[in-house]
Amino acid sequence: MIHIPPSLHHRRFRLLWLGLLISIAGSQMQLWALFWHIRTITDQPIALGAVGLARILPVIVFSLVGGAVADVLNRRRILFLTQTAMALVSLTLGWLTLAGHIDLWHIYLLTALQAVAQSFDLPARQALVPNLVTTSDLPNAFSMTSIANQTGAIIGPALSGFIIAAGGLPYVYIIDAISFMAVILALVMMGPVEQQKISTTRNGVVSFTAIAEGVRFILKQPLIFSTMIVDFFATFFASANTLMPIIAVDVLHVGAVAYGWLSAAQAMGAIVAAVIISQMREIRRQGAVFLMAVVVFGLATIGFGASRSFFIAMLALIIIGAADTVSTIIRNTIRQLATPDYIRGRMTSVNQIFFQGGPQLGEVEAGLAAQLLGAPVAIMLGGVGCILAVIWIARRWPQIRKYNGDEAVVAGTPAAG
Repeated sequence: MIHIPPSLHHRRFRLLWLGLLISIAGSQMQLWALFWHIRTITDQPIALGAVGLARILPVIVFSLVGGAVADVLNRRRILFLTQTAMALVSLTLGWLTLAGHIDLWHIYLLTALQAVAQSFDLPARQALVPNLVTTSDLPNAFSMTSIANQTGAIIGPALSGFIIAAGGLPYVYIIDAISFMAVILALVMMGPVEQQKISTTRNGVVSFTAIAEGVRFILKQPLIFSTMIVDFFATFFASANTLMPIIAVDVLHVGAVAYGWLSAAQAMGAIVAAVIISQMREIRRQGAVFLMAVVVFGLATIGFGASRSFFIAMLALIIIGAADTVSTIIRNTIRQLATPDYIRGRMTSVNQIFFQGGPQLGEVEAGLAAQLLGAPVAIMLGGVGCILAVIWIARRWPQIRKYNGDEAVVAGTPAAG
């Protein structure tokens, strides 16, 4: 019997979750429309890969600062600013496209500006979640967050494909801008949120001392650090989302609507996995499950690169999404439970460099490899690299293999109502 997930009994988390459900759908519409837009301007794979570079450079520069800010300033207020900034970027994309004055450099610049806002948004948002639910409901909260992400990743690309096919590419960006209002409204309705903060008199808002403290914390936590390394290498080798327009048009020979469904396929598998996990009371042998999920992720990536059928490609992408969600839920739970509240923002900011750096740099690598070897070969080689990376990391950090999930958690997570 399906029951209401326990995390949704917490009003403030429920508001944030509903807001994210709408906003993420808009962001996913924008992301996949962006890839298609670039493909209409040029057929060079490296041009698509360059999007990854535009998205990761601001994260590398600003992420650690964003984490320190999230541990000192009010996380809810930070989200007001970042969500507004990202809405304005999407609105500018829509206006330039509608006016017919957009070039590649506009897309790269606006993508980079949005990434700056995301560098501050994600540490604040992830660190806010443990302030909204009780410790016992935290794994479920991350499972529900994954469901919101993946639901948006199904609805967004599918709608994007239909809108693009109807000649409405600029309106995808405008709809995305409007969707950010859902999170802003949720933040208004939830009211003030208590959080533990670092001492501003000792560290300052964005001091080197505060940032260095977060980095040292990660390096002294082999379980957290090893999950970040797995995340980075798996997504670096096996990420090739920006090549999707090339696969759709040049390999599978399908149009914009089918491209939208291909773009949504990973989320279809992800949401099934997230719903199943949300109904489970606990996951045993979490370390082994985490590593196995990443191996499946790599195998399915190889299958996707080898596919020449639309339906086989869809199936492979669905499996990729399911495996990725299992690993995401487990690694997010490990990190948040093993991190005190006062340093969660900085932990998340370091993690952001790994989990965004992997796929975004991977998109650059995939674009270069596709330029030289072709998109299918580049994707298959990425899947092989992912599996080899997991084998090496499992041997290098045995703590992750042995992690069960019932180990003692770090104190400092306040109860929430």
